Amino acid sequence: MMDFTWKVFSQTGNIDTYLLFKELEKETQEIPGNNDEELAEADFPIS
Repeated sequence: MMDFTWKVFSQTGNIDTYLLFKELEKETQEIPGNNDEELAEADFPIS
């Protein structure tokens, strides 16, 4: 979905499409378990 949104923005320059892209990007980063760093911390908890 993000690839499509970016492609539409790059072809049209529509600011609303860019804002949608940034919102999707933010939601993707907030999903637990989607970040490799979080997985590494689960394997080696810091005490």
